[in-house]
Amino acid sequence: MVKRTLTDKLAILADAAKYDASCASSGGQRRNSKDGKGLGSAGGSGICHAYTPDGRCISLLKILMTNFCIYDCAYCVNRASSRAERARFTVEEVTRLTIEFYRRNYIEGLFLSSGIIRSPDDTMADMVRIARTLREQENFRGYIHLKTIPDASPELIAEAGIWADRLSINVELPTETALSQLAPEKSARTIRSAMADVKTRREASRERSHRGTRPRAFAPAGQSTQMIVGADAATDGQILGNAASLYGDFRLRRVYYSAFSPIPDASRLLPLKRPPLIREHRLYQADWLMRFYGFEAQEIAPQGGMLDLEIDPKLAWALAHREMFPVDVNRAPRELLLRVPGFGTRSVDRIIAARRHRSLRYEDLLRIGCVLRNAQPFITLPGWSPRALTDSADLRARFAPPPEQLSLF
Repeated sequence: MVKRTLTDKLAILADAAKYDASCASSGGQRRNSKDGKGLGSAGGSGICHAYTPDGRCISLLKILMTNFCIYDCAYCVNRASSRAERARFTVEEVTRLTIEFYRRNYIEGLFLSSGIIRSPDDTMADMVRIARTLREQENFRGYIHLKTIPDASPELIAEAGIWADRLSINVELPTETALSQLAPEKSARTIRSAMADVKTRREASRERSHRGTRPRAFAPAGQSTQMIVGADAATDGQILGNAASLYGDFRLRRVYYSAFSPIPDASRLLPLKRPPLIREHRLYQADWLMRFYGFEAQEIAPQGGMLDLEIDPKLAWALAHREMFPVDVNRAPRELLLRVPGFGTRSVDRIIAARRHRSLRYEDLLRIGCVLRNAQPFITLPGWSPRALTDSADLRARFAPPPEQLSLF
């Protein structure tokens, strides 16, 4: 086996961690300065960003403990049969990297995941030891996110929740059928059982005893999960429906969608039929509508269908339900205002607060911060009327990107 330096391991395992989407943004343009021109990278690995409950954006060291794995999931670049370059950190190396990066002000926390080595329990025990060492020996107060292993013993996951701020357990794929076909070593029942256990422990940690004291906090930043999109035949409607049930059943903070990228020698996977990153981006937008705007999954992608890739899901819904528009901004309830394209949750709250004192005019919406280019066909108020624009046959073309001439070569 090749003896690798710490720098070599960091390069391999930081790059391998980029497939974990549980603390990353989506839909961004791929840019980097590897050609010597410019500064920085929009798609690099090693450092990622997450948001704290108070809204601060923090930088995390994002690495795998190892990319060796005993499982052979067809969609995973680190599967057992893959020819990927392998490396493994020791517990001490991850601890040292985290502390040294933190002291240099490169990071404010750690995101740690891992392939499965020897057994789920052995791997989870090492990850827990890293978190415990950081907290107890190094007195590390920064943010820790652990990607836990559902097959590990409940006792190990329970200890992980004591040391980590957030836990995540991947559901992997949108349907149980796809999981059994593409990742036969994994069980949807085991995954959901582990997620339910985390939920139960979090709820128990918030309950006071008869003396008024609370037990030790358990994963105070909650739990999240990741779903791979495009590796199977699941529709966007199925994906969003599954996400909605996960939010309801386990009170997740977030479902992350990871666009599947083709992997060599993965003959069991379907060929890509839709641009993966655009599809991922639309799913995040639809997920946002379910979480904060009161939309149901079946409304956004009716009959279990696919999202429109050219326009955002909220605008697509409004165009399909023109009978509900235009809405009177000065009279419409909050639930309806939230469905107006170009109106965000903050804008709607400002509208409701302002109209208690006076009737709003069109120019007031500009000051409030509404995106009026999107909202114009769907609203009416003093100073603006859409007239026939709402029912215009070419209204969708007003928002969709212009057609492009494809190259023949």
